[in-house]
Amino acid sequence: MKNRALKRFIYSLSVLLALVSCFPVTSYGFIKADTVINSGFKIKTIVIDAGHGGKPSSTEGHFSHGASGSFSSERNVTLAIALKLQNAIEKDMTGVKAVLTRTTEDDVSFERRAEIANENKGNIFISIHCNSLSDRRVREQVGTKHHKPVYRTVSLPDRSGKGVLLLVYGLHRSKEEEKTIIHNQVEEDSGMDAGLDPDDPITIILTNEYKRKFRQQSIKLATLINNEFVQTDGRPSEGLREQGIYVLCHTAMPSVLVETGYINNPKDEEYLNSEDGQNEIVSSIVRALLNYKNEVEKVSQ
Repeated sequence: MKNRALKRFIYSLSVLLALVSCFPVTSYGFIKADTVINSGFKIKTIVIDAGHGGKPSSTEGHFSHGASGSFSSERNVTLAIALKLQNAIEKDMTGVKAVLTRTTEDDVSFERRAEIANENKGNIFISIHCNSLSDRRVREQVGTKHHKPVYRTVSLPDRSGKGVLLLVYGLHRSKEEEKTIIHNQVEEDSGMDAGLDPDDPITIILTNEYKRKFRQQSIKLATLINNEFVQTDGRPSEGLREQGIYVLCHTAMPSVLVETGYINNPKDEEYLNSEDGQNEIVSSIVRALLNYKNEVEKVSQ
């Protein structure tokens, strides 16, 4: 029993050291201000998720056909941007593979999108979407009856939204993320296919460390992308928000959802469907990815 306990301690310690070496340790203060150290960690796979889709070939899972504008739909715009982003990443980011969750108009369930990301051991997950505002409900007077006004409620399109929005997963779904991390990261670190006790102290420590780092890195990447949109492209932005989105908390990696624009806003719709607009969006995301890659592949102060 003592030998088994000793082996377990040695293994756990080695895993923790390996894990810490894969991420910047700025907050711990171990590194001098002028030091730059290669961590050995490399980004090899980026998973690109073209949000929503057309009529699915299977009825299993949860599907949503997305937003639409006056002449275009989210499923087509996001796929076009995702395909361009895949080509740009593999062209401009040496040694990095870009994997798509869908390559046709057919939709893919939320569950399957997360599975694709985890099966391919993605280092980053980027979900491409188009935003839209719901119709406004307003009351209007349609006449009088017995000297009293008569009203009806009507729906009017709300086309006031414009610009980009970056989303990271909401903390209220952290339990789901913990299960995903245990299955896709901690079990792999331990060399076990299944059967880890989620209440084991070592499992809890490793899971919490992964969860903290994934959230930290998700916010970092979202901030870099948002800065490129605003500072380089001059686009309006609603900033960063957290939201309980299934694919973001079920992918065991830093994950960001990019709302590229409001498809029900005429100007945004024109931009999202233009070659220049799509290329500008892709270029901004790639610049942000390159900056992020440079930061996380080395420890610097």
